[in-house]
Amino acid sequence: MRTRYALIGSGHRAQMYLDAIAGPHADVAELVALLDVNPARREFHRDRVPAFADVRLAGPDELEQVITELAVDRVIVTSVDRLHAEHVVRALDAGADVVVEKPLTIDAPSARAIQEAIDRTGRSVVVTFNYRYSPRNTALKQVIASGEIGDVVSVVFEWVLDTQHGADYFRRWHRDKTNSGGLFIHKAAHHFDLVNWWLADTPVRVYARGGLRFYGADAAAQRGQAALPERGTHDGPHDPFELDLRSDERLEALYLEAERHDGYQRDRSVFDRGITTEDNLTAIVDYAGGPVLTYALNAHSPWEGYRVAVNGTRGRAELEVIERAEVVAKDEDGRAHVDPSAVAVTTEDSGVRERGERLVVQHHFAPAREVEIPEGVGGHGGGDALLLRDVFVGPTEEEASGLGRPSDHTDGLRAISVGICGNESLATGAPVDVAEFLGLDLSRVPAPAGAAR
Repeated sequence: MRTRYALIGSGHRAQMYLDAIAGPHADVAELVALLDVNPARREFHRDRVPAFADVRLAGPDELEQVITELAVDRVIVTSVDRLHAEHVVRALDAGADVVVEKPLTIDAPSARAIQEAIDRTGRSVVVTFNYRYSPRNTALKQVIASGEIGDVVSVVFEWVLDTQHGADYFRRWHRDKTNSGGLFIHKAAHHFDLVNWWLADTPVRVYARGGLRFYGADAAAQRGQAALPERGTHDGPHDPFELDLRSDERLEALYLEAERHDGYQRDRSVFDRGITTEDNLTAIVDYAGGPVLTYALNAHSPWEGYRVAVNGTRGRAELEVIERAEVVAKDEDGRAHVDPSAVAVTTEDSGVRERGERLVVQHHFAPAREVEIPEGVGGHGGGDALLLRDVFVGPTEEEASGLGRPSDHTDGLRAISVGICGNESLATGAPVDVAEFLGLDLSRVPAPAGAAR
């Protein structure tokens, strides 16, 4: 018997899950309902997949009714971040398990509400962290877990978003921090989850600094940046920081043609007034087991990727990933992908910087050696397909007992805890105790007994 799914929030992010249900996992999964406040978006996904012709279309206010009437087993939550907690809690209380796109939620009260709903219902919540499944990140996990570099004492992690992908967070709903919790939560939840997973440890204290240094009207005016039209969709010449929704059929259908229903504009100027999300962030994070993380995020870099250095008592491991060497790379249709991690990694020469990945391990008093990284196929460094298999089919016995890549709500809480406390530290200028501020002891948060993933 196939698991019956409903999906709530049918924007761009929904497609990965819907394509998995209609394609490689159609033998174990069935979509029975699409819910969205905007009818054009839910109709878009129904109409593009023949297998979805008979799915029920509904608004978010009908979630409980849909779960009951259609005997929904699991709800996939891909709505706006600030609505995750509401949709997760309502689905659990209505009798369904949940798969939720990261981040789990955006603030401490809603994190507690999710935990209380799980305690109350005994149902499961899976948070999808596809970067755990990327072969390069798995390779670093294996190096650390083997003890090859000894006990970890510190991690230095820098993530840079380029002026195409990074800029995109300042065109759409993420630009308002009340919608997303800012990049500390919406984007960095991925990164903090990786560190938590690599170390098999729990963050306990956060100190953060940051601000809006490049995007927004004030920063642009200070450096003499010319003002842009309010929207990127217009005739005539375009600035590199603009996005014309007509340049992509899917964006045009999901957003430009859907505006008449809710007024949401996906192509706003990144140099507008009213942007509240920070574009430069740093954090120092203490872990329960002793390691310290030094983290930095920049959202206006000329290249995209990340560098990680893990310092141990016996040596050091260094991972460098270049997802886009410069903002000029084009796909076969002549368009540059907004998110370079969402496509297959290919090596290409771009000046002195080359797209690719490298993991180097060096012991004390020994030469460095490069660790071979298995080739990843598909988006997010090859992580998407592996993640989706675990979500829809379930982890293999080897997966469940080995690397621990499948993630549940406890992993989701630990990942957002750093960003939530980082935002509080930004506001107060003081370090923040994670357990005290969240009102949850993340080292002791239980998963529901017998919960399926």
